[in-house]
Amino acid sequence: MFYFLIASYLLGSISSAIIICKMAGLPDPRTKGSKNPGATNVLRIGGKKIAALVLFLDGLKGALPVILAHYFDLSLFESTIILLCAFLGHLFPIFYGFKGGKGVATFLGGLLGLNFFVGLTFSIIWLFIAKLIKISSIAALTSTLLSPVYFYFTIYYYFFEPDILKATLVIFLINLFIYFTHRTNIKRIMSGDESIIEP
Repeated sequence: MFYFLIASYLLGSISSAIIICKMAGLPDPRTKGSKNPGATNVLRIGGKKIAALVLFLDGLKGALPVILAHYFDLSLFESTIILLCAFLGHLFPIFYGFKGGKGVATFLGGLLGLNFFVGLTFSIIWLFIAKLIKISSIAALTSTLLSPVYFYFTIYYYFFEPDILKATLVIFLINLFIYFTHRTNIKRIMSGDESIIEP
């Protein structure tokens, strides 16, 4: 289990945004736009296709360790701890001076790996809010805020996992980290300066 956690953290530490931008001949995302190495900032500097690839790879960093945890028959709680390690790798990557992205895509990938319906719920809420308000950060924060609730009820009522409470607490902890990484976005939302999603 220990080596699994370390491997998940190291996988999470690989920055899809930095690598893909370099391969595509684009500026380092840490130097442009919001200076965040994530899909939303890559969208600003590289367009939809590059951003979609970054989004997919960042999500895969969360999904792959959890899928492997299922394969090795680890518990739901152990799987959420593994997701937490991959998520922390994305936020605090050892390969990039512990300065990483905001973690939403990696979290979403992990949710899809834990339970497809939980991940689908996150995606539907994000898309609905993004379509309605056209502000990516509000969509992400709303989906994240509600995630412990629909995670708990989906897993508990349909899959009867015995360690659902402990697993939900890990999801709540990830929730807190995402709100921390979005603290500047929250300030801009409150001041009315947050950028909108371009059509």
